[in-house]
Amino acid sequence: MGMIKAGIKLFSGMGDLIFMKGVFYGVGVGPGDPELLTLKGYRVLREADVICAPKSGADREGVALSIIGEIIGQKKEVLELSFPMTRERAKLEPSWEKAAGRIIGFLREGKKVAFVTLGDPTLYSTYTYLLKKIKQAGPWAVETIPGVPSFCACAALAGIPLAEGEEKLAVVPVIEDLDTVRFVCRHFENVVFMKVAGKFAEVAAVLEELGLKGQAVFASRCGLAGSVVKRDLEEVEEGHKDYLSLIIVKKVAQGG
Repeated sequence: MGMIKAGIKLFSGMGDLIFMKGVFYGVGVGPGDPELLTLKGYRVLREADVICAPKSGADREGVALSIIGEIIGQKKEVLELSFPMTRERAKLEPSWEKAAGRIIGFLREGKKVAFVTLGDPTLYSTYTYLLKKIKQAGPWAVETIPGVPSFCACAALAGIPLAEGEEKLAVVPVIEDLDTVRFVCRHFENVVFMKVAGKFAEVAAVLEELGLKGQAVFASRCGLAGSVVKRDLEEVEEGHKDYLSLIIVKKVAQGG
């Protein structure tokens, strides 16, 4: 996304000039290991006036914020924004509106505001919904800083390539439709199933049905405390099935 230069001049209804100097950044902090934060992400977080971080409940610190805790130090202004753990847009919309309103308040003060997100901010991230709201409110200066996606870090940790040569790669969130699991397994050489915790047994059953269960790798909390990588799905325990879990399937077995 191109950078919209700060300092845009707008005319109010009274004819006065308004200078909007605030900048909104979306910063991907990677999957968990603070050393996987990009140099640009590190610089932006150090320079930001306000760090905004998502969390799923009023009494829980967000994972993204915990990753950058040592980087931002104690003097940085931090705003934690609560978002409900649901896929129902009607319930999420008010939280997006409220969060965007608070961020815009800082932008109107001319502050640099960085919203941190796990992995990459353009991939299944709350940031993209906030960005739409903020853009609707005015031509604010914005910049998105990419981060390391979780499935890239998990593949590296497992020591496997995500794709080689002319192989295709599909990245699919497992929500409800298991027919999608079957479809991508039949049409792609490599598949990443994200958010598998709630559907692990069903996905494992489909992989067994297709003869691919032995070519799957399970990973959870990659780069965080309690990180787990299992090359045998039978070894995955209930406690391993964290929200931050995924399965990588390779139809072409390694070494074959």
